[in-house]
Amino acid sequence: QVYLVESGGGLVQAGGSLRLSCATSGINFKIYAMNWHRQAPGKQRELVARIDSGGNTNYADAVAGRFTISRNNARSTVYLQMDSLKPEDTAVYYCHTYARGSDVWGRGTQVTVSS
Repeated sequence: QVYLVESGGGLVQAGGSLRLSCATSGINFKIYAMNWHRQAPGKQRELVARIDSGGNTNYADAVAGRFTISRNNARSTVYLQMDSLKPEDTAVYYCHTYARGSDVWGRGTQVTVSS
């Protein structure tokens, strides 16, 4: 069984920072691309950042230059460093991968940015 468990969310003021973590188990972590998505109230879930097995990264335009995705293969964990947070970054953030032929999602962690 593949498990993804997010942590690190919370309430922060605009301009502040948070670091999200996603601990994984049940997969050979180092060979999989990992993604962070988010879903704000009343909106569709959107891809925020992606890191492939080689460490190459991609970001949504809305977060480029403010968010940084990284991975620690020894710990089977992916991170999302979020700086210069804005109220519009408020959402539930989900860790995701495609492994063993299936989409695998974590339960999410709430990020709330106050103005």
